Order: sequence, then C-alpha cells, then structure tokens
Amino acid sequence: MIISKRKTHEKLMESLNKYNSFFLIGCSECASLCGTGDEAAMKAMKEELEQEGKTVTGMMVPKTGCQTLGTKIELKKDKEACEAADAIIAMSCGAGTQSAVEIFPDTPVYPSNDTMFLGNMTRFQMFDERCSLCGECVIDKTGGICPITNCPKGLLNGPCGGMKDGNCEVSAEIKCAWVRIYERQKKVNELDKMAEIIPPKDWSKKQNPHFIGRPEKDKKEKKA
Repeated sequence: MIISKRKTHEKLMESLNKYNSFFLIGCSECASLCGTGDEAAMKAMKEELEQEGKTVTGMMVPKTGCQTLGTKIELKKDKEACEAADAIIAMSCGAGTQSAVEIFPDTPVYPSNDTMFLGNMTRFQMFDERCSLCGECVIDKTGGICPITNCPKGLLNGPCGGMKDGNCEVSAEIKCAWVRIYERQKKVNELDKMAEIIPPKDWSKKQNPHFIGRPEKDKKEKKA
C-alpha cells in the first residue's frame, strides 16, 4: 500500500491561502488505512478549514482515489458542489492527486498529504517500507526479503563489513538485512542461494515515467 502523511497545517494553509472554498476528495483504500483520506480525516479537514474562514462545498471518499475513470463517475452526483469550489483538495497519495488533476482540468488541485513510500501495515497505522519499486525484483534469490529496501546501502550481496552482532552499522535498532536473509534461507532450506552472486542492478528499469498496457501513441503524448 502507498503510505501517506498529512502535511502540517502551516504548509497546507500556505498552499491554500488565496482560495476560499474547497471540495474534498479522499480515498477508501491506502489513504483511509493511513488515516489521511478517510471520512474522519475529511471531517477534521473541514473543521480545520472552517476555523480559517474557508468553506467546504462538499466531500467524497471514492473507492480508489487513483482510479481516474471510476472516481470521475463517482463524482457525478457531486457536480454542483465541485463547481462551487475554488479548488479541490485531494486527500490521497500523489497518484490520487494527479487523477484529480485529470478530472478537473480547469480547477486548481492541491494535495493535503505527503506521499512517503510503498509499505506494509504491521499494526494499526504502523508502517514499514518493504519495496523500492525498482523495476527488477530480486527477492526470489533472497528469501522474499528485499535487500534494496531493507539494507540502507542497498547491497545485493552482503552483509557489509559494518555489520555487528547481527545489526546494521547505520543503526543498532535495525537488524542487518543480510542476516535476516540468511536466517530465512536457512529456515526454508535454501542456503545454497547464498552462494549465488547477484549481478549489478539494471537501474534503467527504474526510469520514469513507467507505463504498462498503454498504446504507444498514448505513451508519446504523455511524454510530450
């Protein structure tokens, strides 16, 4: 899931100060689990804006904020409230905000959140980063544990010389990713994989922006 964090009140107001009325769009998936785009977060945002003398013309939590077409369809019932707003506040991740930009080409759109990372929720609103979206997954060779993300140095073959007592030299609170990989491989009887040298990463596969399933014509138009 995409982990997001609410911007500070000061930063948000700095962006919104020249507008008086807003329509709020949340997200029932990632942002809701983060507590940054659910109904409760939207009600808190409405109250915060009204304390600043602003008006909220309406609010809606779409099923998936980054699903542009689906969100556009869901917003049809709020057409008048959207048109009455000076600007849109997207209470989702950056992808959801950019979906709102496509839906409202003539209206300013502002994010209320900072998009942090792709992670797992380990407990309620506690998140760990697990994937760096590098475009070439190697965890089939590392026991399902990503060394790119879990090792602060991103070492593909480890551990480094700074590992001490099983912990990372960057922080003693972090268990060395390669110790974790070793323990996992031993547990599932795949220690032979530790002898394999993983070749240098092809970082060209991380090149932005990525497209999947889009016609070549649309790709060229998007880049232009």
